[in-house]
Amino acid sequence: MDYEIKQEEKFKFIEEGSGEPLVLLHGLFGALSNFKSLIEYFRQYNKVIVPMLPLLDMDILHTSVGGLAKFVNKFLETRNLEKVHLLGNSLGGHVALVHTLKHPERIKSLILTGSSGLFENGMGDSYPKRGDYEYIRKKTELTFYDPKTATKELVDEVYSITNNRLKAIKIIALAKSAIRNNLGEELSQIQQPTLLVWGNNDTITPPFVGREFNKLIPNSELYFVDKCGHAPMMEVPDEFNAILHKFLKKLNEPATVN
Repeated sequence: MDYEIKQEEKFKFIEEGSGEPLVLLHGLFGALSNFKSLIEYFRQYNKVIVPMLPLLDMDILHTSVGGLAKFVNKFLETRNLEKVHLLGNSLGGHVALVHTLKHPERIKSLILTGSSGLFENGMGDSYPKRGDYEYIRKKTELTFYDPKTATKELVDEVYSITNNRLKAIKIIALAKSAIRNNLGEELSQIQQPTLLVWGNNDTITPPFVGREFNKLIPNSELYFVDKCGHAPMMEVPDEFNAILHKFLKKLNEPATVN
């Protein structure tokens, strides 16, 4: 399904459905296709919003996790969004964490899946000679438990980014920023209910990373999904949606009095 891309000021975004806002932040090579099942399912219950993160459009000085977190804050302010359920995959999770630590007032809950911020195996510090399609295909396949999830369209998309010199430099700048901007004990300041959904076969942010987030974020719950890599919302969409729906429903249930 094609979605209308809306624009307000400098922000481009998709907005579907109504209800409490569920804002989705994609990762380094993320695209709308990553969230297709999630959008389709949750538009029945929430206002689902996907801002287009300017990963490759910021000037090189601001091409960082902090720069993206500022962008998200401005976006939420411009759209006047409150009681936001903020969901991030991979680098998007890292941006969601930094934003929540700096601006907790608009965030009702946090959802992280394969998030960076503590540890990640990236593409490496540098790319091989530009134009090595086979290398990019294998690296893209590593994102998933089932290599077939890395469709030709997805590989082509990653290849076109890495094959552009300026874009490749920005991707490396973001990857290095993610490694430098390592969150640790400060995660204990996050008070929002937090859902962690991790693939048991994630090789980029392995299962121990999910456990560490669970240990450091006070009000968090962790779910592992079998036969699943770094992007559960893509690889096991039905299971991911069921876990998230249960979490969001529980947040809106009135507290029981003993």
